[in-house]
Amino acid sequence: MRDPYQVLGVPKSADEKEIKSAFRKLAKKYHPDQNKDDASAKARFGEVSNAYEIIGDKKKRAQFDAGEIDAEGKERFTGNPFGGGNPFGGSARGGPRGAGGGFSGAEDILSQMFGGMGGGSPFGGPSGGMGAGPGGMGRGPQAAPPKGEDRKIKLTVGLKDLAAGKAPVRLDANRTVNVTIPPEPENGQIVRVKGQGKEGPAGPGDVLITLNIKDSVSIDQAEFRRDGKNVRVTVPIDLSTAVLGGRVRVPTLGGAVALTVPEWSTSGAVFRVRGKGLPGRDGKPGDILATLAVDLGEKDEDLFDLMRQRSATLDETG
Repeated sequence: MRDPYQVLGVPKSADEKEIKSAFRKLAKKYHPDQNKDDASAKARFGEVSNAYEIIGDKKKRAQFDAGEIDAEGKERFTGNPFGGGNPFGGSARGGPRGAGGGFSGAEDILSQMFGGMGGGSPFGGPSGGMGAGPGGMGRGPQAAPPKGEDRKIKLTVGLKDLAAGKAPVRLDANRTVNVTIPPEPENGQIVRVKGQGKEGPAGPGDVLITLNIKDSVSIDQAEFRRDGKNVRVTVPIDLSTAVLGGRVRVPTLGGAVALTVPEWSTSGAVFRVRGKGLPGRDGKPGDILATLAVDLGEKDEDLFDLMRQRSATLDETG
């Protein structure tokens, strides 16, 4: 195993924030779910995870810096091989976890980054280390029993689901669960639901849900269209309101609201109704962007006469 500082590309003087940032960057780059056909990326991911298990934990980092444990988290042999030390240079407590009292920082970070995608090691072990891989005898604990297979489901998500931040998913004839939809999701994005997959020796696998985002919807004759975390909708207004100004009804995904438009508002003018859009990645909701469309309604003879008089007056003065 290489020096964990070199693996993460940080100096020995790096603080916790720098180490964590380096790990997140490399874990995202080499995660097996992002590199399904690249065996070298899988190995690199395990090396990165092992390195963080050592220097990402205060106690194990201090032990490593002091030469008490090696890059795999095993105690270095310093005593009589027959007098209490391990003659093979390993700790009776096993790999990186044993040296630090159960530290699981890498798993926690990967779970946050990938929505649960990093909760298990691609090598079957808890930390993604190489000690449990083929030929790893004497280098750490043996591989844990595998979990069950993951299930894959496609889910169509509408704007109302996005606004609510969740959507129901039918897992089988007797099971339906509400899945949390991340803010501003991309079409084809995968959401992981832990422990709902097929059963295995070490428990059930997960469910991988591929999102099919519907960016538009028609509700009560209003057409809504997603624009990032904002929602666009066209609002018809009559001519008198466009000319004189007044209150208009603006539909939203959660019900209609009233909006005051100024006098002489033309078709195509856009007004913003704040906080009535979709959840945003920044923790703030988007807005409704209402585009006005002047609607003349049914033919009005009085309006015709007024326009004729207006036209005649302009011709005489022009």
